[in-house]
Amino acid sequence: MSRSPGRKQENHKISRELFVLTYGALVAQLCKDYENDEDVNACLDRMGYSIGIRLIDDFLARSAVKKCRSYSETADVIAQVAFKMYLGVTPSVSCSSATGNEFSLILDKNPLVDFVEELPAERASLCYCNLLCGVIRGALEMVHLAAEVSFLQDRLKGDAVTEIGITFLRKPEDRKHRRN
Repeated sequence: MSRSPGRKQENHKISRELFVLTYGALVAQLCKDYENDEDVNACLDRMGYSIGIRLIDDFLARSAVKKCRSYSETADVIAQVAFKMYLGVTPSVSCSSATGNEFSLILDKNPLVDFVEELPAERASLCYCNLLCGVIRGALEMVHLAAEVSFLQDRLKGDAVTEIGITFLRKPEDRKHRRN
């Protein structure tokens, strides 16, 4: 039996839609389980962190990226390779500090909110996609890059774009290992 050439892409799209619907159900259940949005946001971040520390192995094996030499290179790899590989989108990257340790990933389209119209008024402080922040933070930590990751803008809250801020917490170390 032969497969049609577009078959694999179709399966990827179906699994992404299933993931988005499942994610929506997860967030809805967390909103029922927790009274305030801060608890839901923290839970989504923890879940994402757990995913990120496991996902990095798959990412490194499948992407074959080389070691990043700077924070800007790391931000570019996250946007151009990781987001494309796992979510099918490529955010733009902008550096938002003179020190070069703060970056923004700007998503014109966020696939996690494909089936969400808007957040209810009583859930105004809910960060619906906070799982992404945890995933990025967990993956970066596994490659020894401590970072703070948070949503700066969110289309679900009426902003023009969805923007994820990444602040690397340590100064890059220029360690050179010499063999004796």
